[in-house]
Amino acid sequence: MYNTDIIVIGGGIVGSSVAYGLARQNAKVLMLDEGDVAFRASRGNFGLVWVQAKGHGFSPYTRWTLQSARNWPALASELTQRTGIDPYLQQPGGFVFFTNQADMDARQQLMRDIQASVDEKYDYTFMSPAELRKYIPAIGPKVIGACYTPMDGHANPLKLLPALQHGARQLGVDYRYNNPVEHIDYQSGNFVVTTRAGEKYAAKKVVLCAGLGNKRLGEFVGLHVPVKPNQGQVMIGERSAPFLSYPTMHVRQTNEGTIQIGDSLEDVGYDDTTRLSLQQGIAQRAIDYFPALADMRIIRCWAALRIMSPDGMPIYQESSEMPGAYVVTCHSGITLAANHVFTIPDWILRGTAAQTIAPFSNQRFCNLNRDQS
Repeated sequence: MYNTDIIVIGGGIVGSSVAYGLARQNAKVLMLDEGDVAFRASRGNFGLVWVQAKGHGFSPYTRWTLQSARNWPALASELTQRTGIDPYLQQPGGFVFFTNQADMDARQQLMRDIQASVDEKYDYTFMSPAELRKYIPAIGPKVIGACYTPMDGHANPLKLLPALQHGARQLGVDYRYNNPVEHIDYQSGNFVVTTRAGEKYAAKKVVLCAGLGNKRLGEFVGLHVPVKPNQGQVMIGERSAPFLSYPTMHVRQTNEGTIQIGDSLEDVGYDDTTRLSLQQGIAQRAIDYFPALADMRIIRCWAALRIMSPDGMPIYQESSEMPGAYVVTCHSGITLAANHVFTIPDWILRGTAAQTIAPFSNQRFCNLNRDQS
């Protein structure tokens, strides 16, 4: 039987961030990755490093998100220097556009509430169309205003994931691809993980970072992980001359020049297929914001499944029944990558940062009906 210090189950952005972070602190780590047959959100997301509106009604999440956004430049620099793979982080600030007054009024109240709930700097500005055009000249006439926050940015997820995985391997992580986990046993203080191929791996600690798979895996180690899928669809337009220097919630121009448009929110179970009717709505919204996109050719599109808890916030929990088993799960793996590299490993290895982690315990769901979650 293969023995190691820590087994990380899941090789997407979250699992790779945690494994890389643990290895940075000299832990002996095995990472088991189900492979691309998984519902892998890591290659289907929008790539935002986003703070705006995060944590409304739950200020610990606002502070947690701010912390990660501040630490992202250090992560990007470290990965680039270590691996030669640049995740192309840019943090010029981000915009949310409005085409009706009711939505803009609601966002103003939401931002006031969040700002009042945190004891640290949380800047934002609402702009008129004339003010907005100073930053984004291509904005269309249907936009009546925008909310800008200097905290926001974006990265290239298709660079971030291999950078984390390559960096983890450089630090000694044993990365096993195409190794879905079938079962987890707890024997005499050790966790024994069995893969579908029948291979067995043992460790003192195991970290569940398998996204939607955490719900099933958590049952083996006494962890209630009430996550559900939520589908989002994204469309990629052809490369264009630079016209958008800022990320926005629904349209962004990547470092490669392509135009990415989204997003959508649908509760369709584990369906990750695209639908033309929904894409038409996404495209029309993008055209309302930027009329010049009407002539853009779409070169590919996809749907991916977010990992959503009942309140939309992350779940970080150690099992009380089987100490040494942890779950790390969220729907904002890009934004929170810096926290998952720099802070979560301290919690797993030494129990530090426990006060920061505590609000994200699964105990907040204790009154929910588990059959409905």
